[in-house]
Amino acid sequence: MPKPSPAPKNKAIPNSERPLVEDIRLLGRMLGDVIREQEGDAAYALIEQIRQLSVSFRRHADPVADKTLNKLLKSLSGDQTVSVVRAFTYFSHLANLAEDRHHIRRRAVHERAGSIRPGSIDMTLKRLSSGGITPQAISDMLAHSFVSPVLTAHPTEVQRKSILDAERAIAQLLTARDDILAQAAASQVAHDALTPRELSQNEAQLRARVLQLWHTRLLRFTKLTVADEIENALSYYESTFLREIPKLYASLEQALGPHPVHSFLRMGQWIGGDRDGNPNVNAQTLSHALRRQADMALRHYLTEVHYLGGELSLSAMLVDFPPGMQALAQSSPDSNEHRKDEPYRRALIGVYARLAATLKDLSGGEAARHAVAPQNPYLTPEELLRDLRVIESSLLTQRAQALVGQRLQPLIRAVEVFGFHLATVDLRQSSDQHEAVLAELLAVARITPHYAQLDEPAKRSLLLGLLNDARPLRVMGHAYSAHANSEISIFETARQSRALFGTQAIRHDIISHTESVSDLLEVMLLQKEVGLMQGTLDAQARCDLIVVPLFESIEDLRNAASIMREFYALPGVLAMVQRGAPDQYGEQDIMLGYSDSNKDGGIFTSNWELYQAEIALVEVFDGINQSAGSPIRLRMFHGRGGTVGRGGGPSFEAILAQPPGTVRGQIRLTEQGEVIGSKYANPEIGRRNLETLVAATLEATLLHPTQSAEPAFLQAAAELSLASMAAYRKLVYETPGFTEYFFDATPIREIAELNIGSRPASRKATQKIEDLRAIPWGFSWGQCRLTLPGWFGFGAAVDAFLNPPGATAKLRKQRLALLQQMQKQWPFFSSLLSNMDMVMAKSDLALASRYAELVEDKRLRKKIFSAIELEWQRTTQALELITGDKQRLTHNAALQRSIRHRFPYIDPLHHLQVELVRRYRAGQTDERLKRGIHISINGIAAGLRNTG
Repeated sequence: MPKPSPAPKNKAIPNSERPLVEDIRLLGRMLGDVIREQEGDAAYALIEQIRQLSVSFRRHADPVADKTLNKLLKSLSGDQTVSVVRAFTYFSHLANLAEDRHHIRRRAVHERAGSIRPGSIDMTLKRLSSGGITPQAISDMLAHSFVSPVLTAHPTEVQRKSILDAERAIAQLLTARDDILAQAAASQVAHDALTPRELSQNEAQLRARVLQLWHTRLLRFTKLTVADEIENALSYYESTFLREIPKLYASLEQALGPHPVHSFLRMGQWIGGDRDGNPNVNAQTLSHALRRQADMALRHYLTEVHYLGGELSLSAMLVDFPPGMQALAQSSPDSNEHRKDEPYRRALIGVYARLAATLKDLSGGEAARHAVAPQNPYLTPEELLRDLRVIESSLLTQRAQALVGQRLQPLIRAVEVFGFHLATVDLRQSSDQHEAVLAELLAVARITPHYAQLDEPAKRSLLLGLLNDARPLRVMGHAYSAHANSEISIFETARQSRALFGTQAIRHDIISHTESVSDLLEVMLLQKEVGLMQGTLDAQARCDLIVVPLFESIEDLRNAASIMREFYALPGVLAMVQRGAPDQYGEQDIMLGYSDSNKDGGIFTSNWELYQAEIALVEVFDGINQSAGSPIRLRMFHGRGGTVGRGGGPSFEAILAQPPGTVRGQIRLTEQGEVIGSKYANPEIGRRNLETLVAATLEATLLHPTQSAEPAFLQAAAELSLASMAAYRKLVYETPGFTEYFFDATPIREIAELNIGSRPASRKATQKIEDLRAIPWGFSWGQCRLTLPGWFGFGAAVDAFLNPPGATAKLRKQRLALLQQMQKQWPFFSSLLSNMDMVMAKSDLALASRYAELVEDKRLRKKIFSAIELEWQRTTQALELITGDKQRLTHNAALQRSIRHRFPYIDPLHHLQVELVRRYRAGQTDERLKRGIHISINGIAAGLRNTG
């Protein structure tokens, strides 16, 4: 059996880590106390015994501990197993909270010392200034920029909202604890009687929340609905986005001085509009998502307006008010005599009444307070902004700037960014589903009986003709299929919703599996059918929704540029995009799929093909824009997942590693699964993560070199890609029995049953790797600690590159030197290797071998696990050769620290999960056992974070 991954030798705890260690010990002790109180001393002793054996197995490769642990786990009853799994799962959650707090703590230490970190706004502005970029140039660039993280619902987000809420409370108490200790240190009182009392109260509150966690159900009884996913996503707006995004803008405004900062950073959302493979998403979920989003935004504004009214008590008897402000106060329905000399309060009561009426109209909700009855709703966010700016202007004329910055200015910025829609909801559907709807419409209309059987030229010709025909396709009175009605109603709802919530509410229609120009034309025709496209393609056509191709497979990425070139060469297309609606004038989003391309061709080939596709697409649009009167603004939309195998990894480095000239102030990227929680559950960490997106976009646009990478680098990458893809596909698609091995040696079957997301784990009811969604594919490999999609194939590729047929020692040395040069000088290559380094550090062959024991066919198990182990060793050696680092994470002290403190407590969950899965597959299918498996999945995902 492979030895466990080596653990660092025990060293004295550095002073910088002491607060983290103390927090982990405090929370661990509290959890232990709760377990003793609630479950008894025997339960606690069992948990502690398993922890110690697991630590011995990891740190010392102790065969006696291994044997004892196996025997102990097999002897556990069902109740004991669930109790132990729960304990280690909750510890993973608590350790995450301690780590998040320590991350904030260390950031503050660096900032107080005047040390600014890469990825921060401050460091980026310093770099821009050193590069001769003026504040005016930055302001001008932001005026034409668009940066948008897009939250998606995918079956890897395993947290219940009840758990998230309790954990937010614990995080706040840890912050309060730091404040108490800081005040004590600053006071330097000889006999401090207050601090022990405050700490005791804080610990009592922490203990209460830990007790709450222990008795809060981790799992859902029923499968998550789309409405549940909407509520989960909205909780991040409430805790983080609505307040932290205005703070980020304020820091930019402060840095740029008098130069304006355009509202370029906006949120996006897929939940409620993403139909691809999810039969539970329909017109009703889209409408529900938008109503709930409007409710969230408007209630935030109502709260802030209420508090503003309390703060702006200025009296007309003491200060002069400009005419505009007097008029706004006069227009208010507030007639209370006690406020007749307080124009701001009267005006804000009127604003509140209008917002309350808007809330009622858009979401059906009732405002919490009513000084006067809701009336005269705002029709647009711009109307609300006009009123708020009247108040702002009045305060400034009164030299009351101090009253503007604290609440009014953030509110104005929030309204600019979030409007009445909160976030732009994207529509997404697979191209074959669009084709099926059109085939039915065309057959019923007697235009063509078998549209799907036409070749590509015939489809294009037919679709162009219909786009130039003002008549609709639908036949009045005909009973169309449920599928056709459902798809058409989505588009009709989108049109109605844009009129109700504003044009920013829905802007994009994404086509999954785009393989041809006709896939784009089909969506244009469906838009035309419901009035989202006005006019005809040959006569002043306007399309309300940006038609966004999603290129996912390796082949699709290779064809992306030619598809877009041919699409824009069609008569009328370029002119239509150029005359687009004011909110999307001259824009073209193109989405690139990381997950499916990785599952298709492996980690290196996926990244290389994405890199090449971006370069080719930029060349296409640069060519179009040379002759176009109004340039088309190209925006890449990166479908990045949480794991490295799905395009995850640090966002700052990922954006800087984009090919030269492909950012240009424009970027959208998905935030998926468990990573949403780790990035945005804590408000301060959420703001830091948003900062990195902004900082990277600024640097990639204003400082990034415009010249291409060295030809030798590109040639080497192409060679590595060919060899990597061959090695990956040989294992995954060409090895007999690999599918059986995957389904046996990972908890994929159990993951598919877990009530995690509303979307099925597989596109079709088969056990083919091709049909499995890329997300549960990567999730399963993370659970068994092989993390295969994040590294497999690279070792074989480097080996082949260094040792071509007839290679001499001199040639090998030259080729290795080239790879080392690429790692030092080429952001694309260095970022990719850094991500692999992180994934390899989180993988563990010894634990993975435990999962391999679940494969009943011993010959198959040995054959495939040996092949995986060999490639793991090759990849480890390749990283060492190129980087010179003998250990993983040499340059990532924070993650090293995280692994050192957390992994000994995650390992027991793996041992327990294997034992539970073995029992389950042997026929023990009681609910208690299934609950134990599912809790272990939750705990491992929480512990691994971006490899879950």
